[in-house]
Amino acid sequence: NAAPILVLNSNTKRETGYKAQRSNIDAAKSIAQIVTTTLGPRSMLKMLIDPMGGIVMTNDGNAILREIDTKHPAAKAIIELARAQDEEVGDGTTSVTILAGEMMTSANPFIQQKIHPTVIVRAYYMALEEALKHLEDIAVPIDVNNDEDAKK
Repeated sequence: NAAPILVLNSNTKRETGYKAQRSNIDAAKSIAQIVTTTLGPRSMLKMLIDPMGGIVMTNDGNAILREIDTKHPAAKAIIELARAQDEEVGDGTTSVTILAGEMMTSANPFIQQKIHPTVIVRAYYMALEEALKHLEDIAVPIDVNNDEDAKK
């Protein structure tokens, strides 16, 4: 039973434990902060320089995230989350990026208290179940074939 062989770039550093968790939280938060100012009625444009040297002004979170070139695995995961959101729904990329960043940020105090990540994830699932129950309680059924119901 041989030890696994890791093939890494000579410049790559491997982090484990708390340091890796902290790095992942910081990466997710950084990606979220990039697009945070593009959301809402006071959204601001970002000036991007594309690979060809052209300048693009946009407040489209997905367009901004497409231009980010990162090597960090957690940052890549957040960007991939936004891509999946765009492919499935066609909107909400900025919102899911900010939500994911905030969820990682709110997990940080628990990580600092040495609470295992699986316990934190389980708590997030419990919160999801409670939120879904609440939404079921306040939901108002509508008939999509009835114009008057749809206008309410």
